Amino acid sequence: MLRRATLWVLLIGWVLALSGSFSFAQAGEGSKLVVYVYQSFVDYGPAKFVKTEFEKRFSGVEVEFVATGPSRAMLARLVTEFQAGRTPADLFLGEINDVPKAKKFGLFVPLSAADVPNLRDVPQELLFDPEKTLIPYEHGYITLVYDSEKLKPEELPKTFADLLKPQYQKKLIVQDARTSSVGYAFLLWTVYNYGSLGYLDYWRQLLPNILTIQPGWSAAYRLFRQGEAPMVVSFSTDAYFNARYKPLLLNGQGYRTIYGAGIVRTTDNPRLSREFLNFLLSPEVQEKLPDTEVMFPANSKARVPEKFAQLAVVPPNPVMLPLEMVAEQGDRWLEEWAKLIVTGR
Repeated sequence: MLRRATLWVLLIGWVLALSGSFSFAQAGEGSKLVVYVYQSFVDYGPAKFVKTEFEKRFSGVEVEFVATGPSRAMLARLVTEFQAGRTPADLFLGEINDVPKAKKFGLFVPLSAADVPNLRDVPQELLFDPEKTLIPYEHGYITLVYDSEKLKPEELPKTFADLLKPQYQKKLIVQDARTSSVGYAFLLWTVYNYGSLGYLDYWRQLLPNILTIQPGWSAAYRLFRQGEAPMVVSFSTDAYFNARYKPLLLNGQGYRTIYGAGIVRTTDNPRLSREFLNFLLSPEVQEKLPDTEVMFPANSKARVPEKFAQLAVVPPNPVMLPLEMVAEQGDRWLEEWAKLIVTGR
């Protein structure tokens, strides 16, 4: 009798364990989340922390970050797979200027605070997409960054026009606007200042002062830190990473950049994906962003280190082209820019 009772206890425990382990499977979902993200999020960012802590919260779940390139390259991969009829991606993390392209292909599902409760703590000014197909999780400002051991304050360009001077020949590293969200933002910044008719001529004059055009931020910054050139396109928060590297605000500006996350429309894991986004926006993760991404968190309740608050520069004149304009003309600007880069004219 005792033996039979023991067997029943073991059986009940086994059933309960199974029901807990396969809660998402019972809801028709798998136990693996595939997240397409830009390379630096994995190389420098909070990917390891997010993966470890999320998997602790949801026993039996695996998070796989796929980062084979910079943001725009990952978006292009997602679009190609989406059009082919199938992508393994459940989620995508990318930059605000990717929103028009994402909407063009209908990549992501609309979201609300009911889906992602922590979205309620994100300021309205960061909610760039009315349908919330990409919801913000961090933000910052694109600027030039210079090596203060290589350039003295009096040697710095102060305007976009100054940057064209012969004294800066081969002293700037930039990212490829076709593959890098940072490079694309810098391209848009020049359009903001010189317009659709003048930006290309500006780039034509700028080319002699560019040492190299790298596929993404990680590759460009690596060369900058190795001393290949004293200036690079990066973020106004870089001094927190290393006080030697200081922001350079051309025309007193910085180009506003917001990074968002979305759920791929074809996912088999909608519920688990919503849980992931809510975790990404939690203060627990958001407070890791200054020390990993060196960016401002999107959640207003997230605390930032005192040193970050002191050293992370907010430009006096943040600028950004309307996304509607980027949607209408961005492809043309990019095509013209790419032709100039390849042919030199």
